[in-house]
Amino acid sequence: MANAWHYPFPPLYPGILVKRYKRFLADIELETGELITAHCPNTGPMTGILHIGGRVQVSHSNDPKRKLAYTWELAEVKDTVPTWVGVNTALPNRVVKSMLEHRLLPELGDYTTIRPEVRYGGDNKSRTDFVVSDDDAQTSTYIEVKNTTWAQGTLALFPDTVTTRGQKHLKELMALMPSARGVMLYFINRGDCTTFAPGDAADPTYGKLLRQAIAQGVQVLPCRFEVTPTEIRYLGLAPLILAESD
Repeated sequence: MANAWHYPFPPLYPGILVKRYKRFLADIELETGELITAHCPNTGPMTGILHIGGRVQVSHSNDPKRKLAYTWELAEVKDTVPTWVGVNTALPNRVVKSMLEHRLLPELGDYTTIRPEVRYGGDNKSRTDFVVSDDDAQTSTYIEVKNTTWAQGTLALFPDTVTTRGQKHLKELMALMPSARGVMLYFINRGDCTTFAPGDAADPTYGKLLRQAIAQGVQVLPCRFEVTPTEIRYLGLAPLILAESD
């Protein structure tokens, strides 16, 4: 069952966000009182989850080659109830890879091979996050993973800013049809959201392309996750809401 599966975090250290700057940097005061500069792996606007003075969690690396030993992993939001939200945009692909290996997404059907970072698209310069293939049936499914953290109440939204890259991915998935299958997997990186919709207010073009992609057969999997300072737990799929916002 999905609820029995979880992805463990390494040891995380609590702190308070002092400031975030130059997109990649965040000054954080640890619980010990030490002020550190952590790598911020989310270069977007972090709409609704970037709160100066808010509680955060960071991981630590002993790799001497790293310029910054700490990585900002989680931020706490206080909407209806306090909720931890995943900040590290590199983590969803690692989690999804584990889920694919454990066959936790029956919506994908049967597959025998899993390949990450496969080149595709008209110019063959894009890389899809995963391709799963059934060697016997000679079918392939191309999967794009999108970290989703923006929320309005219990509604998760993607994107939270204009994303020409995301628009390009939707066009490329549509171009694969019908010789291959395309899947958009929205990684809802917070446990307080129960439904999902395109973020029309942030990028109306993306919303129109997503609806067009669905009409052409691209499958959408809005995956819900509960996030804590110790683990990420899969909660199942969120209902998809496609009614365009006013």
